[in-house]
Amino acid sequence: MSAAGTPPLDLPDAVRDGRPTVWRNPRLGRAAEILPGLAFGLAEVEAAEARWRRFDPLLARLFPELATGRIDSALLPLSADLAALVSGRPGAAAWVKADHDLPITGCIKARGGVYEVLVEAERLGLAAGWLSGASSYARLADPDVRAAFGVHTIAVGSTGNLGFSVGVIGRALGFQVEVHMSHDAKAWKKRRLRDLGARVVEHAGDYGSAVAAARIAFEGRADAHFVDDESSVDLFLGYAAAAFDLRRQLDAAGVSVDAAHPLCVYLPCGVGGAPGGVTLGLKLLYGDAVRCVFVEPVAAPCMLVQLAAGPARSVSVYEVGLDNRTAADGLAVATASMLVAGTVGGLVEAVVTVGDADLFAWLRDLWDRAGLRLEPSAAAAFAAVGPACGALPDVAHATHVVWTTGGALLPEAEFQAALAQAA
Repeated sequence: MSAAGTPPLDLPDAVRDGRPTVWRNPRLGRAAEILPGLAFGLAEVEAAEARWRRFDPLLARLFPELATGRIDSALLPLSADLAALVSGRPGAAAWVKADHDLPITGCIKARGGVYEVLVEAERLGLAAGWLSGASSYARLADPDVRAAFGVHTIAVGSTGNLGFSVGVIGRALGFQVEVHMSHDAKAWKKRRLRDLGARVVEHAGDYGSAVAAARIAFEGRADAHFVDDESSVDLFLGYAAAAFDLRRQLDAAGVSVDAAHPLCVYLPCGVGGAPGGVTLGLKLLYGDAVRCVFVEPVAAPCMLVQLAAGPARSVSVYEVGLDNRTAADGLAVATASMLVAGTVGGLVEAVVTVGDADLFAWLRDLWDRAGLRLEPSAAAAFAAVGPACGALPDVAHATHVVWTTGGALLPEAEFQAALAQAA
């Protein structure tokens, strides 16, 4: 039901009924017309990329497995037969941006969560004089700095993966970490946070309730920093910098991206920070040659309903009769980020909604056929490629990139249970 005094949303029956569909964004515009009017652009994303590089020495010191300190994932080609199966088109070219196997956290949230904690560490380091001139950022791993960081708290609301990313880097730097989690967050994700030494606060409500409670709890605290998944610009720009990684890999693979060779990127979407940031970065680099498709569960298409409603007010999936219940816990979000919707609302090509059964089916197929170890949320994008190819103009012959988001650190028992559910 629409909020009092507002017109009903113009949505396809399939969306309201919780059936898979392809929703073409009526607000899609030309990148050259939209990008200049945004609050941040290429300069800000390039600055985020430069900050990542300043932190390479610190990350290499904190995490020996990061030889160069760079947090990035492989770009993996799908075999011809698997690309044809995914797209429904023989001869299709398809790749996997394997953020399900991202170093340290095993999920895309490192690009945003780790980045924002690093931004806060830099702020404190500059204020205290630990960073000056040409000093290496590895200085922030020294015992005296870690002890000083120990009186500060980093807090975040999360269904699991963002909280883990914040927890890993926060605890590595010596910060106290507090993660507020929704009732539908997986027990193993809560357990691994506690194993890191983070404090986990559980909430009876959904993801949005956990974020709201954490925001209130940390408002105005000088000794704490709250990572706000719904409205943080730093988080958003950390994700946006990933576009530079993809461009570098496509160039190395000899993949052209231009009007004659379009690129279609499929991005699982929860609250929207990661897919929104990646979309901004890619549009800044490739303009209309890249088409960004968001993928959401049929029960929780929060970005779809927000884009349909427009920027005037926040809209929840509950308002259109959906229940936000999905096995894709990382995508179980009822209300989208207004920052993201307002920034990239005119740059998203389409939103594809997918059912839980398809998540498990693709999870098993990708494991059996390609050895990709995914969690259900990360398998969502594979279920979207075929429908998008059938519904969107000029997409079938594009180069397809499926951006996976988590799964490498899934406990074996959880992964086997997911495989069994697919069977």
